[in-house]
Amino acid sequence: MLNRILSGDYPRSRTLSVLLVVIGLCLALGPFLFPGVRAFSMLGMISVFIIVVASYDLMLGYTHIVSFAHTMFFGIGAYGVAMSTDAFGSSFGAVFIGIGGAVFASVLLSLLLGLLSLRVKAIFFALVTLAVAFAFLSLVTQLYTLTGGEDGLAVRGPRELGPAFRPLDSKVPGFSVIDFIAGVFTQDSIGQAFQDAMFEVRVNGRHLMHYIAFVTSVLVFLFLLRVVNSPFGRVLQAIRENEFRAQALGYRTVFYRTAAVVVSAVLATVAGVLFALINRYVNPENTLNFELMVFILLMCVIGGMGTLYGAVVGTAVFLLAQNFLQDFLGLLVQKAEPGSLFAELAGPDRWLLWFGLLFVLSVYFFPSGIVGQLRLWAVRRREQKVGHASSAAGRELRQP
Repeated sequence: MLNRILSGDYPRSRTLSVLLVVIGLCLALGPFLFPGVRAFSMLGMISVFIIVVASYDLMLGYTHIVSFAHTMFFGIGAYGVAMSTDAFGSSFGAVFIGIGGAVFASVLLSLLLGLLSLRVKAIFFALVTLAVAFAFLSLVTQLYTLTGGEDGLAVRGPRELGPAFRPLDSKVPGFSVIDFIAGVFTQDSIGQAFQDAMFEVRVNGRHLMHYIAFVTSVLVFLFLLRVVNSPFGRVLQAIRENEFRAQALGYRTVFYRTAAVVVSAVLATVAGVLFALINRYVNPENTLNFELMVFILLMCVIGGMGTLYGAVVGTAVFLLAQNFLQDFLGLLVQKAEPGSLFAELAGPDRWLLWFGLLFVLSVYFFPSGIVGQLRLWAVRRREQKVGHASSAAGRELRQP
């Protein structure tokens, strides 16, 4: 059963398996483990960007297509829902109209981009996509009457997906992991820290939206696992390794590469829809900015290119560091002597320094990405066990 669900593509590392289970449990039980708007929003963003990074990895890691237009399709999904709900009201019908229009636009644009531009190789295709992305950003910024320009648009989502909708009358108990960890640092008693971490949750429509995003990210991830382990995915990997040889075998590589771009664009559009419904506000800066494209590329590289599991790990690590590194440094400074060198260097206002240093170290110690390196270490451990077993068997055979 599990083999069919994962399409035979297992994590192949115990450490990675444990890490994936922890991330999955945190996302599944997140509303009852991490109180506060900030943590709740970050959990939703992890689900959204798992889809974005995994779909981008289909191009970059499995097909070796470098594109800078991925955020364009993400923005199409977000603006599609925002413009639809603005025009037709806050109903599920308006949301589905926006989804349909956004997916149609993404398929059309990605098909044109692939068929017309993928004949251009390597960096030249990347430059073409960069030009298209900036042109689209300029268009969205200038069409103020439709898109709101630089001010953006508020997303009028259905009431059932908002905080006003409360399906349960009573509150549900929860346990704050963050408060418990902070209490261990500040409290003398672990029992007191455990007691202070207990809280109550009033379930509302935002929790429903969170689980819609979570389930969608799981389904998209499993779909992509099926794609990359299918004959279609094998052809994409053959194109990545040697496109000339794939052409010599009779595969029309332009159409395969175009199909990868279209699938990736549609999934990025779906992620944009979820982002708009969770965030309830879209503008060029949070959907189409080039800095966002750099972040997606970093998540892909940190997790491990060519490994869909890397999209999960890379997204979680990046967003956790981006959101909570400053708070973690603040806890460390509380234990340090005021005015010391450590207190000065580890101050919360210097979190960007440590943020950059962490990623430099991650690239140095995990050159194949976190997932790729964990798998490599697992292979080495298995080879060492086999070598030890062979040596022991040889010694037994040599004994008289």
